[in-house]
Amino acid sequence: MAPKKIHNETAKRHAITLEDKLIMIKRHEKGEKVVAIARSFGMSRTTVSTIVHNKDKILAHIKSEAPGMKNTVINKKRGRIYEEMESLLSLWIVWLNRQRAPICQKIIQEKALSLFEELKKKYPHEKDVEFKASQGWFMRFKERRSYHSIKEQSESASAVEQAAAEFPCALKKIIEENGFLPEQIFNVNETGLYWKKLPDRSFISKEEKTIPGYKASKERVTIMLGGNCAGDFKLKPLLVYHAHNPRALKNIPKASLPVIWMANSKALVTVVVFEDWFFNHFIPAAEKYCKEKRIPFKILLILDNAPGHPQNIVDFDPNVTVVYLPPNTTSLLQPMDQGIIAIFKRYYMKHTLRQAIAATDLDESITLREFWKRYDIYKAVQNIAAAWNDVQSTAMNGVWKKLCPQFVNDFKEFDNVAINKTLVTKSKELEMDLEEEDFTDLFEKDKQPLTDEDLIELHEQQNKEEKEVEPEPRHFTIKKMQQAFAYIEKGLSMFDDMDPNAQRFSKIMGACHEALAPYNVILEEKKKKTVQGTLNQFSKRVEQQEHPESAVDAGDPQPSTSTM
Repeated sequence: MAPKKIHNETAKRHAITLEDKLIMIKRHEKGEKVVAIARSFGMSRTTVSTIVHNKDKILAHIKSEAPGMKNTVINKKRGRIYEEMESLLSLWIVWLNRQRAPICQKIIQEKALSLFEELKKKYPHEKDVEFKASQGWFMRFKERRSYHSIKEQSESASAVEQAAAEFPCALKKIIEENGFLPEQIFNVNETGLYWKKLPDRSFISKEEKTIPGYKASKERVTIMLGGNCAGDFKLKPLLVYHAHNPRALKNIPKASLPVIWMANSKALVTVVVFEDWFFNHFIPAAEKYCKEKRIPFKILLILDNAPGHPQNIVDFDPNVTVVYLPPNTTSLLQPMDQGIIAIFKRYYMKHTLRQAIAATDLDESITLREFWKRYDIYKAVQNIAAAWNDVQSTAMNGVWKKLCPQFVNDFKEFDNVAINKTLVTKSKELEMDLEEEDFTDLFEKDKQPLTDEDLIELHEQQNKEEKEVEPEPRHFTIKKMQQAFAYIEKGLSMFDDMDPNAQRFSKIMGACHEALAPYNVILEEKKKKTVQGTLNQFSKRVEQQEHPESAVDAGDPQPSTSTM
C-alpha cells in the first residue's frame, strides 16, 4: 500500500507574481492543459484554473502596472466605499432587529446594492468601482460581522398569524399549571424615541431646513417600558443613551433620575444592558412588590425575540420563569405594543409642549426657538417620567387582552383622538400651525424604514466627536433659593388676588408650602451654617485680640527683634 501523503499545514503560501500568471495564461491560450501547467509550476490544478478564469482582470491590471512585474501581485483590497457600505448595512440591520422586522439574505443583498450606489455619489472618484452582492460576499459579510442567525427566507405571513393564534392557549396552560397570578405576570418592550423632534410642518423644522448644512435631528434614545398584567405596577423606565455622561447630566447622580440610565455607543438594549437591568433593577423591584402585596415571589416574564434578550435568561433566577413570544408576533401579541408605547409617546409630546409654554410664559424674552435650542436630555428625562406617570393602570391591564384575556377587566380603547386634540391645542398656543395628522406622522416616524440618506447621516453622527464645555456643578445657594421662594410667593399672591374662593386658595397654598418643605429645610440649614461660620470667625478674632500671647506657643522659637 502506498504511504499516505502528509500535508504540511504549516507550509507557507507563496505569492504568485504577475509575470508567472501571464506565462500561465499564454501557455493555456496555446492549448496546453491546466494539469500540465500546474505540474510545471508545482501548484494545484485549482489555483491555475482560477488564474486562467480571471485572465481578463489580470491582463487589465498588468497594463496599469510599471514594467517591473516580478514583485507585483494582485491584492484584493477593499476600498473605503466597501467598508462604509458594510458599516451602514450593519446599522440598518440593527434598526430592523429593533423593529422585530423579518430579515433574510435577499433583503440584505438588495439593501447592500442600494447603499453601494448611494455611496458612489459621495465618492465620485470611485464611481467606476463595481460591486455584486453575491452569495460569496454575503457569507463573508456574515462572518466579518458575526451574524449567524440570518435566515435565507423570511417566514410567511400565514405562519406568523397561526403562531400568534395558538400561543395564548399555550401560555394559559403554563399560567394554570404554575398558579401564576396576574400580579406576577410581567412584560417589557423597547422602543425608540426621537426626544428632540417636532412635526415636520412646524415652523421650527421648516426654518432648520433652510439653514446651510442642515441635518434632521437624529437625537434618539431607546426606552424599555413594562409592567404586570394586573396593571397596578409599572416598572421604572429604562433609558439607553449614546453617552454615559452627557453635559446636561454632569454632576447629577444617575440614581436620582426618574429613569434607569444606561448607555452604549448605539443607544440600544444589548445583552449586557438587559442583564444589568434584570439583576440590579427588575429582580429587586419585583421582589419588593410581591412582598408588599403579600404574594409569593415567583414571576412569569414574557419577552419577544429581540437581539438584546439573552436566551439563557431562563437560568438567571429560580424565581423567574421566562417565556418567549413566537418570532415576528410582537405587533400582534406583545402587551406593551398594543397601545402603551403609542400613548406614552403622545403624553411625552404633551409634556414637552407644556414645558415650552411654561418657559415662554414665564419669560417673554424666551422664544420657542430658544427653548428648543436649550432643550436637552435632562429635560427630556423629566418629560419621559411625567409621560409614563400619565399611563393609567386600566390601560396597563387592558393591553393584555390578546395574550391573557382571562385577566383583563372592562377596558375601553385608547382615546387617541382626545390626546391628539390636546396636542393640537397646545401647539397653537405656541403659534405652530399643526393638525392631528402631523403628530400621527411624527409618532409613526420610528416605524418607517430608514432611507439610505438617513443611514449615512446616522453613521456620520456616530463617528463625530463633539467637544463639550464642562458645566458648573449643581448646588444650592442661599441667594438663588430666596429668589425662587420669592417668585413662588409672588405667584401665589397673584392667584390669591384672582380667586374668589378663599377656601380653595388656602388649600392650594398649604399644599404648595408642604411640597416645598424639603427645600425650606435645605435653606434653613445653609443659613445656620453661614451664621455659625461667621460667629466662629468672629470669636477667633476676639480671642486673638484679648490674648495675643496665646497666638504663639511659648515653646516655639521666636523671630529675633534685635538689630545688628
